[in-house]
Formats: sequence, structure tokens, C-alpha cells
Amino acid sequence: MRKTAGVYTNDKNRPRMDLVISGQVEKFVTIRPKHINLRGYAGDTIKASVSLIPEKKYPFKILKVSAKDGKNIKFQLEEVELSDNGAYELKVENLKQGTGRYYDTIILKTDSKIRPQLNVRVYGNLRPRKSE
Repeated sequence: MRKTAGVYTNDKNRPRMDLVISGQVEKFVTIRPKHINLRGYAGDTIKASVSLIPEKKYPFKILKVSAKDGKNIKFQLEEVELSDNGAYELKVENLKQGTGRYYDTIILKTDSKIRPQLNVRVYGNLRPRKSE
């Protein structure tokens, strides 16, 4: 991984400098897809799910699942066998009845000291049905 940041200084000879930060980053978990989109018509049943697959080098168990807000979604976590290391499927369902957008985060507490918490973003977008 390589990132660059521009730094502004009060030095007249070098008012701006670029700092480069680089290093090796190892994957801890595969989250597929990376976030949940609950899009559709208000009043319809709208569901989606993500798979969480631990990397073999960093096994973990999920101990607790909660939502930052939770008023517009219902969720359920199940252990599944997608890999030799085990995996999880997080199912999410929309609860919002009216039209509009919302955002929430599902928080997954793990037994890992490396990553004690994983977050899955949830985006909701409910639109009205067009008149026929």
C-alpha cells in the first residue's frame, strides 16, 4: 500500500511538501460485497446479505452483533462453510415503511486481538411506486 499526503508549511522555500507512506498490508477478512444496499420500493420486502470469510492466517469467531442505530434494519448472523477456516453470512432486512434514505453500521465483535471489531455499512434507499 502506498499513500501520499500534501503538507503545507510556513517555509517560503518549500510551502508544500508531499509525504509518502508505504507498507505491506495483509488481508484479515474478505467481506463480500463490501457493504449492503437495501434499495427498492417502500412497502416491499427488501433483503440482502454479505459473506465474511476469515483469512487462514487470522482465524476468528464473531462473538456479538449489533447495529449503531438499528431502527430501520433487522439482521441475523449464521455460521456457514464457505472455506476451510469457516465463514459467516450476515443477512439484513429493511424495516423502514416509508420512502427515503438511511444509513447504518452493523458492528461485529470478534475474539481477535488484531481486529476486535468489524463494521459492515448498510445503505437504504426506498422510493415510491410510480403511478400506473
